[in-house]
Amino acid sequence: MERMSTPVRLTIGTRGSHLARTQTEWVADRVREAYPGALVDIEVIKTQGDVVLDKPLTTFNDKGLFTREIETALLEGTLDCAVHSLKDLPAEMPRGLTLAAIPEREDARDVLITRGHLETGLKPGDAREVLDELREGAVVGTSSLRRTTQLLRLRDDLEIEDIRGNVDTRLQKLASGQYDAIVLAAAGLHRIGRADVISAYFPYRLMLPAPGQGALAIQARDNDPDALRILSVLDHWATRQAVTAERAFLAALGGGCQTPIGCYADVVGHNMEIRGFISEEDGTNSRRDRLNANSNEPVWAGEKLARKMRPRF
Repeated sequence: MERMSTPVRLTIGTRGSHLARTQTEWVADRVREAYPGALVDIEVIKTQGDVVLDKPLTTFNDKGLFTREIETALLEGTLDCAVHSLKDLPAEMPRGLTLAAIPEREDARDVLITRGHLETGLKPGDAREVLDELREGAVVGTSSLRRTTQLLRLRDDLEIEDIRGNVDTRLQKLASGQYDAIVLAAAGLHRIGRADVISAYFPYRLMLPAPGQGALAIQARDNDPDALRILSVLDHWATRQAVTAERAFLAALGGGCQTPIGCYADVVGHNMEIRGFISEEDGTNSRRDRLNANSNEPVWAGEKLARKMRPRF
């Protein structure tokens, strides 16, 4: 680790949810561990996605719904860096910003949480079996078209209803009986210590996650060498290669909130396996495919898979 000639000072921007704050505190702690005596402040910024909670995400034609206000503050110099859930970052980043670090990824899978599980507290079961145990026409809450289309491929009788709010709010809505089950990301539940509510983990063969799901993105200005140098110690090579491939796949397909796209890349040394999913907005004409590639060429891998799938879509 390079010794800094002056004390490390960082102001980190984040959204205000429990999960966002927890993720940002984790990053702040890693900086303090790497640079003893570092002065790290956290500034909470509300985004449009945090303010407008009465509309489904699919009605927004805005790829920066959860990031724009934070990125503006970063570009204006109010912040030194920002912590995002990587899946919330648009494939194309604003000019002047870069991904200074991508820490090691958490579990990227989606999970099913049933109301019955909240009441019994049983250990997670097989996803296919738990899904099949739901009543006919069961109401499942999710705000994601990607999750909706893949769920309906597994059980076309399900009633999918929109659900908004942070993790705690969604769990409360499930417990109150508004839904029979909800789908969330495993990573967020793990980070806030609520893995106990998980009824089943969806294997990648049943449901592919959003590109970048489970990973954190630490964003900084590309002309701020001090911040880039400080944050570089948090970067995890294999995670960066994997999510770079996934984001290249997303960008090549022109995906946004209104396009159901899933992607997951697994990196072991110089080997990468990348899997992709895409469908029409209404769930028709869905496709899944995969390819093996060299993990040193993540952009090529993501774009290659997109080209492979596009002619059949």
